[in-house]
Amino acid sequence: MPDIRIHREHQLGLAEARKVAWQWAETVEEKFGMECSVLEGETSDTVDFTRSGVSGRLIVAGDHFDLHAKLGFLLGAFSKTIEAEIEKNLDDLLGAAADKGKAKAAKAASKKK
Repeated sequence: MPDIRIHREHQLGLAEARKVAWQWAETVEEKFGMECSVLEGETSDTVDFTRSGVSGRLIVAGDHFDLHAKLGFLLGAFSKTIEAEIEKNLDDLLGAAADKGKAKAAKAASKKK
């Protein structure tokens, strides 16, 4: 079975990273029919996801995301395409969250002047 491994560093902190993880989980549930469950922890969260032919886990920490997925035989032929789609989706969500954080910081800095 082909594996997909994706690691992304970020500077969001755990609270904002959780929001990104929830958005990601909602997206894969709607778009790909995944079943997701979330286990929240003090220093990191775990999002387990599954559907026919795919199972995996997204570890969400205050400074990084680690995704590991196993693809079944039929989906294995599309592993590069699936990996690219996951990377794009996760990168888009992380980029939007980072931009939101920068906008908040800029607004707060302008109020202090």
